[in-house]
Amino acid sequence: MAMRSTEDRQGVVMHVRGPDRLSEDTYRQVLELLAELSPVVQALPPTAALVDLHGALRYHGATARRLAEVLRVRAIARLGVDVRVGIGPTVTVAATASAQVPGPGGVLAVDAEQAIGWLTRLPVEALHGIGPRQAAVLIDYGIHSVGLLAAIPPATVQRLLGGKAGRLATDRARGVDPRAVVPRALPPTAAVRCSFDRHTLDGATVRAALLDLVVRLGSRLRGRDQAARALTLTLEFAGRSTWEKTRRLREPSAHDDDLRHLAYQLMDAAGLQRGRLTGLALKAEDLTAADQVAEQISLDTGREARLVAETAIDRVRDKFGPRVIGPAAVYRRAS
Repeated sequence: MAMRSTEDRQGVVMHVRGPDRLSEDTYRQVLELLAELSPVVQALPPTAALVDLHGALRYHGATARRLAEVLRVRAIARLGVDVRVGIGPTVTVAATASAQVPGPGGVLAVDAEQAIGWLTRLPVEALHGIGPRQAAVLIDYGIHSVGLLAAIPPATVQRLLGGKAGRLATDRARGVDPRAVVPRALPPTAAVRCSFDRHTLDGATVRAALLDLVVRLGSRLRGRDQAARALTLTLEFAGRSTWEKTRRLREPSAHDDDLRHLAYQLMDAAGLQRGRLTGLALKAEDLTAADQVAEQISLDTGREARLVAETAIDRVRDKFGPRVIGPAAVYRRAS
C-alpha cells in the first residue's frame, strides 16, 4: 500500500505577500494566479492572501514548495512582480514564515514536524499577530523569544496583554491555530453619505452630520468583520462642485474613535469658510479582515472604556435597530 506524504496528512497553508506598493489591479491579478493553484483563496487586501493547498497537492501532483515556485515564476513573467511565500501547517506558521523571507521574493516552507521548533527560535516580535506594542510589553517583561512566550503560564501572558490577546498569543506561540482558510473576496470599499435638505453653512450641523456618517460606517465595518486602512471624505457643494481627500489610518481599524479622529482631520483640511454644502460622503478603503489586525494594547483607560461601550452599543443596535442609540450631537441634529 502506498504511503501518503506528510503534506497529504497535514493541513498545508500558503501565505503570500506582494510588494508593499501594489496596485489594486495587480493585486487582483495575483489573486487570479492563486486561484489557478487552488479554489480556496482568502484575500487579505491590500497585498496579501491565504491559500489552502490541502486538496491542490494531489490534483497538481506537486509539493507545496513546487507550487509556490510556480506561483513566483508566473507572477514575475506575467505581472512583473515577485512575491514572498510562507508555507506551514497553520495560518500563523505560514504568515510568520512569509515575513521571514528576505525581499523582494522567495519561499520558506516549514513542515508540521518542524513548526514548533522553528517558532521557538524566533524573536517574539516575529510571531504573526504580535503587534509592536505587544512585543514591547513582552520584551520589557523579559520575554524575548517565541519559545519563552510558549513556556510562560497563559495567565501571566493574559495579565500582560489582556484576556483575548494573551490567549491568542500563547496558543499561537505553541503552534495552536485552528483557523481555516475561508474563500473570501472582501468588498474593496464601504461608503456612507448624507444630503442636506438645504444648502448649509453651519459648522455644527456639518460636524454632526459627519459624526453620524462615522457611526454608520464603523457599525457597517464591524458588522462585516472588516477594518479600514484609509478614509476618503467627499464634500459636495452648491453648483455641483466637489472636494475630496484621502488619508490613511495609523493602524487598520473599524472603531468609531479612530474613524472619527481621522474624519475630523479630513474636514479640517478642507478649510471650509463660506462654502455652501449640499452633502457629505465618507468611504472606508483598503479593507482587511478584522481577524487579521493585530489587537494592540493601550494605556488609555478612557479609550478602553469607550471600546467596551462600543461593543455593548453594537449589541443594542443588533437587537433594537441601528438608530436606537448614538451620539447626542447626532440626535440633536435629527430633532
